[in-house]
Amino acid sequence: MPTTDRRTRRTRGLLRDALVSLVLERGYANVTVEDITERADLGRATFYSHYPDKDALLRHVVTELQEELDERLRPLVPASSVGFTGKPALELFRHARENRDLYLLILRGEGDGRALRQFTDARIDAVCAVFKSRADHHDVRPRIDLGVLARAWVGEQLAVLRWWLEADPAPMSAEEATGMLQNLSLRGRYWANGFEGDPPDPAPTGADSPQP
Repeated sequence: MPTTDRRTRRTRGLLRDALVSLVLERGYANVTVEDITERADLGRATFYSHYPDKDALLRHVVTELQEELDERLRPLVPASSVGFTGKPALELFRHARENRDLYLLILRGEGDGRALRQFTDARIDAVCAVFKSRADHHDVRPRIDLGVLARAWVGEQLAVLRWWLEADPAPMSAEEATGMLQNLSLRGRYWANGFEGDPPDPAPTGADSPQP
């Protein structure tokens, strides 16, 4: 790797680490570029040679995390596009465990929720593509809009992931947590709540439905 690239990666790594640690300590709104450069032991000119402001640094940090996660998930996509393996969810939890502080920054909604929206939207797009490939492979027609289905699945994963990361020690292993999520996905909330057999017909919805 060229010396310039190594230097750039090292500098950006220092700025990333400084941003993450400061935000978790003080909150995004209370962190300045000067705070970041001081924590990273770098000059302000060095910061601005890489990023125009701290928002750009945050976007870049989240993008790098997404790219790393995508690279780890890529080998699992073909099998997941055919069947319900649960392996992508497990890999997400493992990746989050290795990058706990950065995931907490994102999942807590720091930066007015921008990082969370960026990360969530990327996960929804990826999951929606897998769901479509799975439906096409089995020649089935989804009963729920795939966009809604993907948002529900990603929302469940991220909600459980944040709870799992916030706890110290973790309340269960990554395998146990993702196994529960997989069972919820495969069997539904009716089964998860302890009921047996087929669920009752849903109550009618719409303008003619009785009001609560």
